[in-house]
Amino acid sequence: MDVTLDRLRRYAIARSLLPPRPLAEALAHLGFVQADPIRAPARAQDLTLRHRVPGYRAGDLERAYRRLDIEEDFFVNYGFLSRPLHTRLHPRTRLGPWPRPGKKVAAAVLAFVRERGEVHPRDVDTHFAHGAVTNYWGGSSNATTHVLDHLHYRGLVRVAGRDTGIRCYAAREAPQPPEGAGATRACQDAIVDAIVRLYAPVPAPTLAWLVGRLRLATPQWQAGTRAVLARAKARLAHARVADFDWYWPSDETPSGELPDDRVWLLAPFDPVVWDRRRFEAFWQWRYRFEAYTPAARRTLGYYAMPLAWRERVIGWANLSVVDGRLVPQIGYVSGRAPRDPAFRRALDGELTAMRTFLGVPEDSR
Repeated sequence: MDVTLDRLRRYAIARSLLPPRPLAEALAHLGFVQADPIRAPARAQDLTLRHRVPGYRAGDLERAYRRLDIEEDFFVNYGFLSRPLHTRLHPRTRLGPWPRPGKKVAAAVLAFVRERGEVHPRDVDTHFAHGAVTNYWGGSSNATTHVLDHLHYRGLVRVAGRDTGIRCYAAREAPQPPEGAGATRACQDAIVDAIVRLYAPVPAPTLAWLVGRLRLATPQWQAGTRAVLARAKARLAHARVADFDWYWPSDETPSGELPDDRVWLLAPFDPVVWDRRRFEAFWQWRYRFEAYTPAARRTLGYYAMPLAWRERVIGWANLSVVDGRLVPQIGYVSGRAPRDPAFRRALDGELTAMRTFLGVPEDSR
């Protein structure tokens, strides 16, 4: 098989976006959906799922969370994981001492959660009258949230659901570690395979970065990531294309088929565009997420969503809802929209789908 950059690009789009599946199946297929709290015009997890689940509406994931086989937790980033994948990340050990306000407070909070069954952070804060602590970014955060976050990361509590966006917690029993070196290697390899299935085809530098990132998701194995990476490179299908070694699941063959004649407005954290190195190799321009960039230095906009048509990412869009109207601001890499009438029809269809997803009336244009 002649593997070319064109073939890899088409394969990346088609395998990730097609075909749409029911929500539970889509989550099991993806394995992980990155979360982000910014709504512009919706949260990243909803923007990711809208293309992959027929009839999906903003907020469906949060509404269905309690009946789905998923967990919120940290993986390569924070997000929603299939429960089989989530189980492989725990128990997290080699974590060092408890941060402020300390182990005794954490034990008391955990006992309170176990007693109540499920708690809102507000209930914990009221019971213990916690103050503030310095968070990772040097600012002040609520001590209750800080303690619950650490209990969650250590696998002692889980996110049971959300109350108007706020995480509510329940206690959980920490899973047992794999028994024996063989079981540990199998668990590590399954985690890496899940990453590759999500982001394939993956250039070698990105694969190395993702495996290194597992030091945060699985700190109990941080000393063994080189061996994990070496096994992955030996196990996965791969080819040398355009100055990179590219890797993908060994049971898949990169397809050269073109995606259908559609426009997709993709979240900044969508698996298709998430890897900026791969993005630039595929589409020959630099996309940047600028929500945290000072306004005067932005070139694409606060929450620019890559705009894909067929197999190309040809521009970006910033979307907002103003007075009940969806207001799109679209830019193009070439400086203008394609003249092909098929593009105009496809773009209109995508904007209509976005209105439905957001619950903005169709006649509000």
